[in-house]
Amino acid sequence: MLSTLQPPRSLTLLPFRRFHGSKTIASLASSSPTLDASFVSPPQSQILTTRRSLLSGETTASEIAKSYLSRIRLTEPQLKCFLHVSENVLKEAQEIDQRISRGEEVGPLAGVVIGVKDNICTEGMPSTAASRILEHYRPPFDATAVKKIKEMGGIVVGKTNMDEFGMGSTTEASAFQVTANPWDLTRVPGGSSGGSAAAVAARQCMVSLGSDTGGSVRQPASFCGVVGLKPTYGRVSRFGLMAYASSLDVIGCFGSTVADAGMLLHAVSGYDRFDSTSSKQDVPEFDTQFLSMDSFESKPLKGVRVGLIRETLEEGVDSGVRSATQEAASHLEALGCVVTEVSLPSFSLGLPAYYVIASSESSSNLSRYDGVRYGNQVMADELNKLYECSRGQGFGGEVKMRILMGTYALSAGYYDAYYKRAQQVRTLIRKDFKAALDHNDILISPAAPSAAYKIGEKKDDPLAMYAGDIMTVNVNLAGLPAIVLPCGLVEGGPSGLPVGLQMIGAAFDEEKLLKVGHIFEQTLKGSGFVPPTLPNVA
Repeated sequence: MLSTLQPPRSLTLLPFRRFHGSKTIASLASSSPTLDASFVSPPQSQILTTRRSLLSGETTASEIAKSYLSRIRLTEPQLKCFLHVSENVLKEAQEIDQRISRGEEVGPLAGVVIGVKDNICTEGMPSTAASRILEHYRPPFDATAVKKIKEMGGIVVGKTNMDEFGMGSTTEASAFQVTANPWDLTRVPGGSSGGSAAAVAARQCMVSLGSDTGGSVRQPASFCGVVGLKPTYGRVSRFGLMAYASSLDVIGCFGSTVADAGMLLHAVSGYDRFDSTSSKQDVPEFDTQFLSMDSFESKPLKGVRVGLIRETLEEGVDSGVRSATQEAASHLEALGCVVTEVSLPSFSLGLPAYYVIASSESSSNLSRYDGVRYGNQVMADELNKLYECSRGQGFGGEVKMRILMGTYALSAGYYDAYYKRAQQVRTLIRKDFKAALDHNDILISPAAPSAAYKIGEKKDDPLAMYAGDIMTVNVNLAGLPAIVLPCGLVEGGPSGLPVGLQMIGAAFDEEKLLKVGHIFEQTLKGSGFVPPTLPNVA
Protein backbone atom coordinates (compact mmCIF):
# COMPACT_ATOMS: atom_id res chain seq x y z
CA MET A 1 0.00 0.00 0.00
CA LEU A 2 3.00 2.32 0.51
CA SER A 3 2.68 4.24 -2.70
CA THR A 4 5.63 6.61 -3.02
CA LEU A 5 8.85 5.43 -1.42
CA GLN A 6 10.48 2.12 -2.31
CA PRO A 7 13.58 0.93 -0.43
CA PRO A 8 16.82 0.74 -2.35
CA ARG A 9 18.27 -2.74 -2.82
CA SER A 10 21.30 -2.45 -0.57
CA LEU A 11 21.38 -0.01 2.30
CA THR A 12 22.76 -0.12 5.82
CA LEU A 13 20.65 1.38 8.57
CA LEU A 14 22.40 4.50 9.81
CA PRO A 15 22.02 6.15 13.21
CA PHE A 16 19.18 8.67 13.16
CA ARG A 17 20.33 12.24 12.78
CA ARG A 18 19.42 14.46 15.73
CA PHE A 19 19.29 18.24 15.83
CA HIS A 20 20.68 19.52 19.13
CA GLY A 21 21.04 22.90 20.68
CA SER A 22 17.69 23.77 22.30
CA LYS A 23 17.99 26.23 25.19
CA THR A 24 14.48 25.39 26.37
CA ILE A 25 15.32 21.95 27.72
CA ALA A 26 18.67 22.10 29.42
CA SER A 27 20.87 19.56 31.12
CA LEU A 28 19.97 18.06 34.48
CA ALA A 29 20.54 20.28 37.50
CA SER A 30 22.91 18.13 39.52
CA SER A 31 22.63 20.33 42.60
CA SER A 32 19.02 19.31 43.23
CA PRO A 33 18.81 16.60 45.91
CA THR A 34 15.56 15.14 44.58
CA LEU A 35 16.49 14.93 40.91
CA ASP A 36 18.39 11.97 39.50
CA ALA A 37 21.69 12.97 37.91
CA SER A 38 22.68 9.53 36.64
CA PHE A 39 21.98 10.28 32.98
CA VAL A 40 23.56 12.82 30.68
CA SER A 41 20.53 14.68 29.38
CA PRO A 42 16.75 14.31 29.38
CA PRO A 43 14.78 13.88 26.14
CA GLN A 44 14.78 16.99 23.97
CA SER A 45 11.89 18.50 22.04
CA GLN A 46 12.24 17.82 18.32
CA ILE A 47 9.95 20.75 17.49
CA LEU A 48 11.99 23.28 19.48
CA THR A 49 15.36 22.06 18.27
CA THR A 50 14.15 22.00 14.67
CA ARG A 51 12.93 25.59 14.88
CA ARG A 52 16.17 26.76 16.43
CA SER A 53 18.24 24.96 13.80
CA LEU A 54 16.21 26.46 10.95
CA LEU A 55 16.25 30.04 12.21
CA SER A 56 19.97 29.93 13.08
CA GLY A 57 20.89 28.57 9.66
CA GLU A 58 22.40 25.45 11.21
CA THR A 59 20.33 23.31 8.86
CA THR A 60 17.53 23.66 6.31
CA ALA A 61 14.03 22.27 6.07
CA SER A 62 15.09 20.40 2.94
CA GLU A 63 17.92 18.67 4.78
CA ILE A 64 15.60 17.71 7.61
CA ALA A 65 12.97 16.39 5.18
CA LYS A 66 15.56 14.33 3.28
CA SER A 67 16.81 12.86 6.55
CA TYR A 68 13.32 11.67 7.52
CA LEU A 69 12.52 10.37 4.05
CA SER A 70 15.75 8.39 4.13
CA ARG A 71 14.81 7.01 7.53
CA ILE A 72 11.43 5.92 6.17
CA ARG A 73 13.05 4.19 3.17
CA LEU A 74 15.36 2.25 5.46
CA THR A 75 12.90 1.20 8.14
CA GLU A 76 9.53 0.99 6.43
CA PRO A 77 9.99 -2.48 4.86
CA GLN A 78 10.23 -3.90 8.38
CA LEU A 79 7.86 -1.65 10.31
CA LYS A 80 5.08 -0.89 7.80
CA CYS A 81 3.95 2.25 9.63
CA PHE A 82 2.79 4.17 6.56
CA LEU A 83 0.06 3.42 4.02
CA HIS A 84 1.10 6.39 1.89
CA VAL A 85 4.06 8.77 1.82
CA SER A 86 3.49 12.22 0.34
CA GLU A 87 5.16 13.18 -2.92
CA ASN A 88 5.22 16.86 -1.87
CA VAL A 89 7.48 16.66 1.19
CA LEU A 90 10.61 18.09 -0.44
CA LYS A 91 8.63 20.73 -2.34
CA GLU A 92 7.03 21.99 0.87
CA ALA A 93 10.39 21.96 2.64
CA GLN A 94 11.96 24.02 -0.15
CA GLU A 95 9.17 26.59 0.14
CA ILE A 96 9.95 26.97 3.85
CA ASP A 97 13.64 27.44 3.08
CA GLN A 98 12.81 30.14 0.52
CA ARG A 99 10.65 32.02 3.01
CA ILE A 100 13.43 31.91 5.62
CA SER A 101 16.01 33.11 3.06
CA ARG A 102 13.76 36.07 2.22
CA GLY A 103 13.53 36.97 5.90
CA GLU A 104 9.82 36.17 6.13
CA GLU A 105 8.12 34.85 9.23
CA VAL A 106 7.51 31.11 9.37
CA GLY A 107 5.03 29.27 11.54
CA PRO A 108 5.85 27.52 14.83
CA LEU A 109 5.72 24.12 13.10
CA ALA A 110 7.90 25.13 10.14
CA GLY A 111 9.92 22.15 8.96
CA VAL A 112 8.32 19.78 11.47
CA VAL A 113 7.74 16.39 9.83
CA ILE A 114 4.31 15.06 10.86
CA GLY A 115 2.52 11.76 10.29
CA VAL A 116 -1.28 11.69 10.09
CA LYS A 117 -3.48 8.71 10.89
CA ASP A 118 -5.32 7.42 7.84
CA ASN A 119 -8.81 8.19 9.19
CA ILE A 120 -8.04 11.93 9.24
CA CYS A 121 -8.78 13.57 5.88
CA THR A 122 -5.92 15.06 3.88
CA GLU A 123 -6.67 16.90 0.65
CA GLY A 124 -5.50 15.05 -2.45
CA MET A 125 -3.84 12.31 -0.38
CA PRO A 126 -5.33 8.84 0.19
CA SER A 127 -7.49 8.70 3.31
CA THR A 128 -8.82 5.17 3.60
CA ALA A 129 -9.23 4.47 7.34
CA ALA A 130 -7.24 1.32 6.41
CA SER A 131 -10.38 -0.11 4.79
CA ARG A 132 -10.92 -1.63 1.36
CA ILE A 133 -14.22 0.19 1.07
CA LEU A 134 -12.34 3.51 0.88
CA GLU A 135 -9.27 2.18 -0.91
CA HIS A 136 -9.14 4.86 -3.61
CA TYR A 137 -10.71 7.75 -1.70
CA ARG A 138 -8.86 11.07 -1.86
CA PRO A 139 -10.71 13.81 0.06
CA PRO A 140 -11.21 17.20 -1.61
CA PHE A 141 -10.51 18.93 1.74
CA ASP A 142 -8.27 18.82 4.81
CA ALA A 143 -9.53 17.98 8.28
CA THR A 144 -9.46 21.10 10.46
CA ALA A 145 -6.54 19.70 12.49
CA VAL A 146 -4.53 19.06 9.31
CA LYS A 147 -5.40 22.49 7.94
CA LYS A 148 -4.08 24.15 11.09
CA ILE A 149 -0.87 22.12 10.93
CA LYS A 150 -0.24 23.22 7.34
CA GLU A 151 -1.01 26.86 8.15
CA MET A 152 1.70 26.72 10.84
CA GLY A 153 4.30 25.33 8.45
CA GLY A 154 4.09 21.64 9.36
CA ILE A 155 4.95 19.10 6.67
CA VAL A 156 2.60 16.11 6.42
CA VAL A 157 4.95 13.28 5.47
CA GLY A 158 2.27 10.63 4.99
CA LYS A 159 -0.70 8.61 6.25
CA THR A 160 -0.12 6.06 8.97
CA ASN A 161 -1.52 2.55 9.28
CA MET A 162 -4.32 1.75 11.71
CA ASP A 163 -6.99 -0.77 12.62
CA GLU A 164 -9.80 -0.45 10.10
CA PHE A 165 -12.00 2.53 11.04
CA GLY A 166 -10.25 2.58 14.43
CA MET A 167 -11.73 -0.74 15.53
CA GLY A 168 -8.96 -2.71 17.16
CA SER A 169 -6.11 -2.59 19.65
CA THR A 170 -3.20 -4.03 17.64
CA THR A 171 -3.26 -2.53 14.10
CA GLU A 172 -3.72 -6.11 12.87
CA ALA A 173 -7.23 -5.21 11.69
CA SER A 174 -5.85 -3.01 8.88
CA ALA A 175 -7.03 -4.20 5.48
CA PHE A 176 -3.59 -3.56 3.96
CA GLN A 177 -0.71 -4.51 6.28
CA VAL A 178 0.34 -5.26 9.85
CA THR A 179 2.59 -2.73 11.57
CA ALA A 180 5.44 -3.99 13.77
CA ASN A 181 6.60 -2.57 17.08
CA PRO A 182 10.04 -0.87 16.77
CA TRP A 183 11.07 -2.36 20.14
CA ASP A 184 10.46 -5.91 18.90
CA LEU A 185 9.42 -6.62 15.32
CA THR A 186 7.48 -9.71 16.41
CA ARG A 187 5.15 -7.66 18.62
CA VAL A 188 2.18 -5.38 17.99
CA PRO A 189 2.52 -1.59 18.30
CA GLY A 190 -0.94 -1.32 19.84
CA GLY A 191 -3.93 0.27 18.21
CA SER A 192 -5.85 1.56 16.64
CA SER A 193 -3.26 4.34 16.10
CA GLY A 194 -0.37 1.86 15.96
CA GLY A 195 1.15 3.29 12.80
CA SER A 196 1.32 6.82 14.24
CA ALA A 197 2.89 5.61 17.50
CA ALA A 198 5.42 3.31 15.83
CA ALA A 199 6.42 6.02 13.33
CA VAL A 200 7.32 8.42 16.14
CA ALA A 201 9.11 5.70 18.11
CA ALA A 202 11.18 4.75 15.04
CA ARG A 203 11.91 8.45 14.33
CA GLN A 204 10.20 8.26 10.93
CA CYS A 205 8.52 11.54 11.83
CA MET A 206 8.86 14.03 14.67
CA VAL A 207 5.25 13.97 15.83
CA SER A 208 2.00 12.49 14.58
CA LEU A 209 -1.76 12.71 14.84
CA GLY A 210 -3.91 9.79 15.91
CA SER A 211 -7.48 9.33 17.08
CA ASP A 212 -8.64 8.05 20.45
CA THR A 213 -12.09 6.49 20.91
CA GLY A 214 -11.30 4.20 23.84
CA GLY A 215 -7.53 4.42 24.23
CA SER A 216 -6.30 4.32 20.63
CA VAL A 217 -3.65 6.99 21.27
CA ARG A 218 -2.69 6.07 24.82
CA GLN A 219 -2.33 2.28 24.56
CA PRO A 220 -0.02 2.35 21.50
CA ALA A 221 1.98 5.15 23.14
CA SER A 222 2.58 2.77 26.05
CA PHE A 223 3.49 -0.15 23.78
CA CYS A 224 5.90 1.94 21.67
CA GLY A 225 7.52 4.01 24.42
CA VAL A 226 6.35 7.44 23.23
CA VAL A 227 4.11 10.19 24.62
CA GLY A 228 0.43 9.99 23.72
CA LEU A 229 -1.94 12.86 24.55
CA LYS A 230 -5.74 12.54 24.48
CA PRO A 231 -7.40 15.96 24.86
CA THR A 232 -10.73 16.78 26.46
CA TYR A 233 -13.69 15.96 24.22
CA GLY A 234 -14.36 19.14 22.22
CA ARG A 235 -10.86 20.62 22.59
CA VAL A 236 -9.91 19.62 19.01
CA SER A 237 -12.30 19.78 16.06
CA ARG A 238 -13.47 16.41 14.74
CA PHE A 239 -14.25 17.88 11.31
CA GLY A 240 -12.51 15.64 8.81
CA LEU A 241 -12.09 12.74 11.26
CA MET A 242 -13.92 9.69 9.93
CA ALA A 243 -16.51 8.89 12.57
CA TYR A 244 -16.41 5.66 14.56
CA ALA A 245 -18.26 6.58 17.78
CA SER A 246 -19.07 10.28 17.62
CA SER A 247 -19.58 10.86 21.35
CA LEU A 248 -16.19 9.29 22.14
CA ASP A 249 -13.88 10.13 19.21
CA VAL A 250 -11.11 12.70 19.68
CA ILE A 251 -8.00 13.57 17.69
CA GLY A 252 -4.87 13.07 19.79
CA CYS A 253 -1.13 13.68 19.51
CA PHE A 254 2.06 11.60 19.64
CA GLY A 255 5.56 12.88 20.33
CA SER A 256 8.88 11.64 21.65
CA THR A 257 8.57 14.20 24.48
CA VAL A 258 5.74 15.76 26.47
CA ALA A 259 6.69 19.15 25.03
CA ASP A 260 6.30 17.93 21.45
CA ALA A 261 2.90 16.36 22.13
CA GLY A 262 1.76 19.49 23.96
CA MET A 263 2.89 21.89 21.23
CA LEU A 264 1.18 19.78 18.56
CA LEU A 265 -2.02 19.80 20.63
CA HIS A 266 -1.83 23.58 20.95
CA ALA A 267 -1.51 23.86 17.18
CA VAL A 268 -4.65 21.83 16.42
CA SER A 269 -6.87 22.99 19.31
CA GLY A 270 -9.64 25.56 19.27
CA TYR A 271 -13.23 26.19 18.25
CA ASP A 272 -14.34 25.21 14.76
CA ARG A 273 -17.69 26.18 13.30
CA PHE A 274 -17.68 23.00 11.20
CA ASP A 275 -17.91 20.83 14.34
CA SER A 276 -20.94 21.38 16.55
CA THR A 277 -19.23 19.55 19.45
CA SER A 278 -16.18 21.82 19.29
CA SER A 279 -15.65 23.85 22.47
CA LYS A 280 -15.23 27.63 22.66
CA GLN A 281 -13.00 27.28 25.75
CA ASP A 282 -9.83 29.36 25.51
CA VAL A 283 -6.70 27.39 24.59
CA PRO A 284 -3.86 28.14 27.05
CA GLU A 285 -0.28 28.64 25.93
CA PHE A 286 0.82 25.11 26.77
CA ASP A 287 4.49 25.85 26.00
CA THR A 288 4.76 27.93 29.18
CA GLN A 289 4.78 24.62 31.10
CA PHE A 290 7.92 23.31 29.40
CA LEU A 291 10.56 24.90 31.59
CA SER A 292 14.22 24.02 31.37
CA MET A 293 15.51 21.77 34.12
CA ASP A 294 17.87 24.35 35.57
CA SER A 295 14.79 26.38 36.57
CA PHE A 296 13.23 23.51 38.55
CA GLU A 297 12.96 23.91 42.30
CA SER A 298 14.16 21.12 44.60
CA LYS A 299 10.56 19.87 44.81
CA PRO A 300 9.09 21.13 41.53
CA LEU A 301 5.70 19.45 42.07
CA LYS A 302 5.34 20.29 45.75
CA GLY A 303 1.72 20.12 46.87
CA VAL A 304 0.32 18.50 43.71
CA ARG A 305 -2.29 15.95 44.78
CA VAL A 306 -2.10 12.68 42.88
CA GLY A 307 -4.63 9.84 43.16
CA LEU A 308 -3.44 6.34 42.28
CA ILE A 309 -6.50 4.40 41.08
CA ARG A 310 -6.72 1.25 43.21
CA GLU A 311 -8.71 -0.81 40.72
CA THR A 312 -6.01 -0.46 38.03
CA LEU A 313 -3.45 -2.43 40.06
CA GLU A 314 -5.61 -5.40 40.93
CA GLU A 315 -5.83 -8.89 39.41
CA GLY A 316 -5.20 -9.09 35.66
CA VAL A 317 -2.33 -6.56 35.59
CA ASP A 318 1.14 -7.93 34.84
CA SER A 319 3.52 -7.76 37.78
CA GLY A 320 6.08 -5.76 35.80
CA VAL A 321 3.46 -3.16 34.86
CA ARG A 322 2.30 -2.95 38.47
CA SER A 323 5.86 -2.44 39.72
CA ALA A 324 6.63 0.23 37.10
CA THR A 325 3.47 2.13 38.05
CA GLN A 326 4.27 1.99 41.76
CA GLU A 327 7.83 3.19 41.08
CA ALA A 328 6.40 6.05 39.02
CA ALA A 329 4.19 6.99 41.96
CA SER A 330 7.27 6.98 44.20
CA HIS A 331 9.07 9.23 41.72
CA LEU A 332 6.16 11.69 41.83
CA GLU A 333 6.39 11.68 45.63
CA ALA A 334 10.11 12.48 45.38
CA LEU A 335 9.18 15.47 43.21
CA GLY A 336 6.89 16.79 45.95
CA CYS A 337 3.53 15.27 45.04
CA VAL A 338 1.15 13.98 47.68
CA VAL A 339 0.16 10.52 46.38
CA THR A 340 -2.86 8.74 47.84
CA GLU A 341 -4.85 5.73 46.73
CA VAL A 342 -8.35 6.43 45.36
CA SER A 343 -11.20 4.13 44.38
CA LEU A 344 -13.50 4.41 41.38
CA PRO A 345 -16.39 2.06 42.25
CA SER A 346 -17.73 2.03 38.67
CA PHE A 347 -14.33 1.28 37.11
CA SER A 348 -15.05 -2.32 36.11
CA LEU A 349 -18.36 -1.34 34.47
CA GLY A 350 -16.65 0.91 31.93
CA LEU A 351 -15.45 -1.77 29.53
CA PRO A 352 -18.84 -3.38 28.75
CA ALA A 353 -20.55 0.04 28.68
CA TYR A 354 -17.94 1.35 26.27
CA TYR A 355 -18.30 -1.53 23.80
CA VAL A 356 -22.10 -1.23 23.79
CA ILE A 357 -21.99 2.54 23.16
CA ALA A 358 -19.11 2.47 20.65
CA SER A 359 -20.59 -0.43 18.66
CA SER A 360 -24.03 1.18 18.63
CA GLU A 361 -22.69 4.49 17.34
CA SER A 362 -20.50 2.75 14.76
CA SER A 363 -23.47 0.83 13.35
CA SER A 364 -25.09 4.19 12.66
CA ASN A 365 -21.99 6.04 11.45
CA LEU A 366 -20.80 3.35 9.07
CA SER A 367 -24.17 3.04 7.34
CA ARG A 368 -23.02 5.82 5.01
CA TYR A 369 -20.57 3.41 3.36
CA ASP A 370 -23.08 1.73 1.09
CA GLY A 371 -21.37 1.87 -2.31
CA VAL A 372 -23.62 4.75 -3.41
CA ARG A 373 -22.79 7.80 -1.26
CA TYR A 374 -19.33 6.70 -0.11
CA GLY A 375 -17.00 3.83 -0.76
CA ASN A 376 -16.19 1.36 -3.48
CA GLN A 377 -19.20 0.02 -5.31
CA VAL A 378 -19.79 -3.60 -6.29
CA MET A 379 -22.17 -3.80 -9.25
CA ALA A 380 -25.40 -5.70 -8.69
CA ASP A 381 -28.80 -6.07 -10.36
CA GLU A 382 -30.78 -5.06 -7.29
CA LEU A 383 -30.24 -2.24 -4.74
CA ASN A 384 -30.16 -4.37 -1.59
CA LYS A 385 -27.71 -6.71 -3.29
CA LEU A 386 -25.52 -3.71 -4.14
CA TYR A 387 -25.46 -2.70 -0.47
CA GLU A 388 -24.77 -6.24 0.65
CA CYS A 389 -21.93 -6.91 -1.76
CA SER A 390 -20.30 -3.47 -1.41
CA ARG A 391 -20.22 -3.73 2.36
CA GLY A 392 -19.47 -7.44 2.40
CA GLN A 393 -16.36 -7.01 0.25
CA GLY A 394 -15.39 -3.59 1.61
CA PHE A 395 -15.52 -4.14 5.37
CA GLY A 396 -13.20 -6.42 7.32
CA GLY A 397 -14.25 -8.97 9.92
CA GLU A 398 -13.76 -6.79 13.00
CA VAL A 399 -15.81 -3.94 11.53
CA LYS A 400 -18.63 -6.29 10.54
CA MET A 401 -18.70 -7.80 14.02
CA ARG A 402 -18.97 -4.43 15.74
CA ILE A 403 -21.67 -3.21 13.35
CA LEU A 404 -23.68 -6.35 14.12
CA MET A 405 -23.20 -5.91 17.88
CA GLY A 406 -24.28 -2.28 17.67
CA THR A 407 -27.30 -2.96 15.51
CA TYR A 408 -28.41 -5.67 17.96
CA ALA A 409 -27.98 -3.35 20.96
CA LEU A 410 -30.13 -0.69 19.29
CA SER A 411 -32.84 -3.05 18.05
CA ALA A 412 -36.42 -3.02 19.37
CA GLY A 413 -36.67 -4.93 22.61
CA TYR A 414 -32.98 -4.61 23.46
CA TYR A 415 -32.39 -0.84 23.47
CA ASP A 416 -33.31 -0.42 27.15
CA ALA A 417 -31.39 -3.51 28.23
CA TYR A 418 -28.14 -2.54 26.50
CA TYR A 419 -27.74 0.98 25.10
CA LYS A 420 -29.83 2.81 27.72
CA ARG A 421 -28.17 0.86 30.53
CA ALA A 422 -24.71 1.64 29.12
CA GLN A 423 -25.52 5.36 29.08
CA GLN A 424 -26.60 5.14 32.72
CA VAL A 425 -23.28 3.51 33.57
CA ARG A 426 -21.55 6.33 31.69
CA THR A 427 -23.17 8.83 34.05
CA LEU A 428 -21.92 6.87 37.07
CA ILE A 429 -18.39 6.86 35.66
CA ARG A 430 -18.46 10.63 35.17
CA LYS A 431 -19.63 11.12 38.76
CA ASP A 432 -16.87 8.86 40.14
CA PHE A 433 -14.20 10.75 38.18
CA LYS A 434 -15.58 14.09 39.36
CA ALA A 435 -15.54 12.96 42.98
CA ALA A 436 -11.94 11.72 42.68
CA LEU A 437 -10.76 14.87 40.87
CA ASP A 438 -12.45 17.13 43.42
CA HIS A 439 -9.85 15.87 45.92
CA ASN A 440 -6.91 15.33 43.55
CA ASP A 441 -5.22 17.39 40.83
CA ILE A 442 -4.57 14.35 38.65
CA LEU A 443 -5.20 10.61 38.74
CA ILE A 444 -2.67 8.00 37.63
CA SER A 445 -2.84 4.40 36.45
CA PRO A 446 -1.10 2.04 34.06
CA ALA A 447 -1.93 2.72 30.41
CA ALA A 448 -2.46 -1.00 29.70
CA PRO A 449 -2.50 -4.22 31.74
CA SER A 450 0.61 -5.51 29.93
CA ALA A 451 3.44 -4.48 27.66
CA ALA A 452 3.21 -5.18 23.92
CA TYR A 453 2.31 -8.78 23.09
CA LYS A 454 3.14 -10.94 20.09
CA ILE A 455 1.58 -10.35 16.67
CA GLY A 456 -1.28 -12.81 16.30
CA GLU A 457 -1.39 -13.65 20.02
CA LYS A 458 -4.89 -12.23 20.59
CA LYS A 459 -6.22 -11.93 17.05
CA ASP A 460 -8.52 -14.93 17.44
CA ASP A 461 -9.61 -14.03 20.98
CA PRO A 462 -11.48 -10.72 20.70
CA LEU A 463 -12.58 -10.73 24.34
CA ALA A 464 -8.96 -10.89 25.52
CA MET A 465 -8.06 -8.05 23.15
CA TYR A 466 -11.02 -5.94 24.32
CA ALA A 467 -10.00 -6.48 27.96
CA GLY A 468 -6.73 -4.70 27.21
CA ASP A 469 -8.68 -1.43 26.92
CA ILE A 470 -9.86 -1.52 30.53
CA MET A 471 -7.39 1.17 31.66
CA THR A 472 -8.38 3.73 29.03
CA VAL A 473 -12.06 3.47 28.02
CA ASN A 474 -13.45 5.15 31.15
CA VAL A 475 -11.58 8.35 30.30
CA ASN A 476 -13.38 8.55 26.95
CA LEU A 477 -16.74 7.82 28.55
CA ALA A 478 -16.14 10.77 30.90
CA GLY A 479 -14.71 13.01 28.15
CA LEU A 480 -11.59 13.84 30.18
CA PRO A 481 -8.02 14.60 29.05
CA ALA A 482 -5.21 12.10 29.67
CA ILE A 483 -1.56 11.73 28.79
CA VAL A 484 0.57 8.58 28.64
CA LEU A 485 4.34 8.72 28.91
CA PRO A 486 6.99 6.01 29.33
CA CYS A 487 7.80 5.19 32.95
CA GLY A 488 9.87 2.01 32.74
CA LEU A 489 10.83 -1.18 30.94
CA VAL A 490 9.79 -4.78 31.54
CA GLU A 491 11.33 -7.99 30.26
CA GLY A 492 10.78 -8.91 26.63
CA GLY A 493 12.22 -8.23 23.20
CA PRO A 494 15.91 -7.61 22.49
CA SER A 495 16.29 -4.85 25.10
CA GLY A 496 13.09 -4.77 27.16
CA LEU A 497 9.61 -3.42 26.42
CA PRO A 498 8.32 0.01 27.47
CA VAL A 499 5.50 0.56 29.94
CA GLY A 500 3.41 3.72 30.00
CA LEU A 501 2.00 5.71 32.92
CA GLN A 502 -1.42 7.30 32.36
CA MET A 503 -2.18 10.68 33.94
CA ILE A 504 -5.81 11.82 33.93
CA GLY A 505 -6.96 15.39 34.54
CA ALA A 506 -10.13 17.43 34.91
CA ALA A 507 -11.93 18.61 31.79
CA PHE A 508 -9.94 21.20 29.81
CA ASP A 509 -7.04 21.02 32.27
CA GLU A 510 -4.47 19.69 29.80
CA GLU A 511 -2.13 22.42 31.03
CA LYS A 512 -1.72 20.74 34.43
CA LEU A 513 -1.19 17.32 32.85
CA LEU A 514 1.51 18.72 30.59
CA LYS A 515 3.27 20.43 33.51
CA VAL A 516 3.33 17.30 35.66
CA GLY A 517 4.17 15.06 32.70
CA HIS A 518 7.03 17.29 31.56
CA ILE A 519 8.66 17.44 34.99
CA PHE A 520 8.18 13.69 35.49
CA GLU A 521 9.75 12.95 32.10
CA GLN A 522 12.69 15.32 32.50
CA THR A 523 13.64 13.96 35.91
CA LEU A 524 13.08 10.25 35.36
CA LYS A 525 16.18 8.08 35.62
CA GLY A 526 17.13 6.46 32.31
CA SER A 527 14.45 8.41 30.45
CA GLY A 528 15.90 7.89 26.96
CA PHE A 529 13.19 5.59 25.64
CA VAL A 530 14.64 4.91 22.19
CA PRO A 531 13.96 1.49 20.63
CA PRO A 532 16.92 -0.73 19.70
CA THR A 533 18.51 -0.26 16.29
CA LEU A 534 16.55 -2.08 13.64
CA PRO A 535 18.34 -4.83 11.67
CA ASN A 536 20.25 -3.81 8.58
CA VAL A 537 18.21 -3.56 5.42
CA ALA A 538 19.53 -6.03 2.86
